Amino acid sequence: MREWYSNRLGIPNMTKYGGVFDWKRSDKENKYGHTVWSPMDENTKYLDPSKSQLMVNYRFENLEELLKFLKEKGVDIVGEVEVYDYGKFGWILDPEGNKIELWEPSRRNTKYFFSSTSDTDPFVPRPSDGACVSTGARD
Repeated sequence: MREWYSNRLGIPNMTKYGGVFDWKRSDKENKYGHTVWSPMDENTKYLDPSKSQLMVNYRFENLEELLKFLKEKGVDIVGEVEVYDYGKFGWILDPEGNKIELWEPSRRNTKYFFSSTSDTDPFVPRPSDGACVSTGARD
């Protein structure tokens, strides 16, 4: 499916994870982000327990605090936080049962990590400045 979209619709930067659309914020110097379009195998378990055909990924700061806040608000947390070189991931379900991926980029990857709060601000659950939005869809 990835090859079809790349060859026919020109989806750029196609990798094993899908197409990557890099962008730069026009209102903030040196602030970058990207949107990832990532088709998945129709039999993928990655979107489970959701029955939805797609999942959105939002970039946040302080994933552990966000998940704690969301749990206190009664949001269903899916699985455990997973940590990779490029950041931490967690998952939740919205009220309709759609799985949402939450990503805290590694601070080593400063090109895609934007701070929206100062060290003195209380935790505020909001996407980091220039939040990445990724979609994954079953073929």
